[in-house]
Formats: sequence, C-alpha cells, structure tokens
Amino acid sequence: MAGSEAHGAETPVAPDAVKILIAGGFGVGKTTMVGSVSEIVPLRTEEPLTVAGLGIDDLVGIERKKATTVALDFGRITVNDRLVLYLFGTPGQQRFWFMWNDLAVGALGAVVLIDVRRPESSFAAVDFFERRGIPFVVGVNGFDGHHPYPPEEIRDALALPVGVPVLLCDARERESSRDVLIALLDLLIASAARGTASS
Repeated sequence: MAGSEAHGAETPVAPDAVKILIAGGFGVGKTTMVGSVSEIVPLRTEEPLTVAGLGIDDLVGIERKKATTVALDFGRITVNDRLVLYLFGTPGQQRFWFMWNDLAVGALGAVVLIDVRRPESSFAAVDFFERRGIPFVVGVNGFDGHHPYPPEEIRDALALPVGVPVLLCDARERESSRDVLIALLDLLIASAARGTASS
C-alpha cells in the first residue's frame, strides 16, 4: 500500500526562474525599486559617495544622494509555485557599465527606469537593450510622486518604438513597482506567443 502511494505521488518540480534586469542611469531609483518589491531582504552593494567621485559622478538634480550601487542589487519575487522572478539591479555610473554585459547574460527582459528630472541619464540603457534585442519596458519614476510629462511625451523624447510600454510609476511603492513588472511579463508572454506562431 505504501509503495503504491509513493508511486502515485507527483515528483516536485522546480519552478521556472526568470531573470529580470532593473536598469537605468545614475540615481534613477533602481535600488529603491528592487527593495520595494522583493519578497526577501535584497542584496545590495552600496557604498557611500566620496570626494573621489567629484567631477565624475553627475549629481545635478540628485544632490541628496549619499550612496551608490557599485556591483548589483538582487531581489526575488515568487509569482506562484511554477514561476520565480530574480531581479538584478544594475549599477548606474558609467564607469561600472562594463558589468552590464555580464548581468545581461540569461536575462529575459528588463525594466529601464527613467528619472523625469534627468531623462538623458537613461538613454544609454535604452540603447543597450535595443542593441541586444532584450525586451524591455520603461518605468518613469516620479520622484516625490511628481509626473510632469505623460507617457507619450516620454516615448517621443526617447524615440521608443510603439511596442515598448511606458508606465508612470513610483519606485518607492510596492504596488507601483509590481505593476511595472507585470507589464514586462505581459510583454514577454506576447513576444513568446508571436515567436511560437511564426515558427
């Protein structure tokens, strides 16, 4: 009897792991987004800003910033028993961009965060994912809840294709960050469905 019960029991299946990058320029809120939505205490590699960065790190508009990511941020979200998201936040300063290539290995998609006060700081992130063909959504992080520009203006300013979702968000808020990730998952599912249909 015990043998037949064991034979009929289902073997546990490991959930699918999906690697997502949270990218953007210096000080756009990547660490904040990973921290707001992760179900675990996120791994952070933040170091204090020092005088050594003066003249190198552009602090215009983010003068209150006291620390910066020097390697990556890491968080996790269990969607259900079959799907787990692993979030990797990229470093923002240009001198650490060489790490993006390694972080992008195996990534299925990305969130590019935009700071509306300094949109030019995320142009390179948009270009990075476009060149590599990695699907991405744009999250417009409204600091202090302020969103002076509608999504279509942001799309035009970044010269984004119509198929790239642009969402207003607040990286401090769990629900807002979650909605951006859901939009990315919807994009990935639609992209996979198109690929299946065309094959």
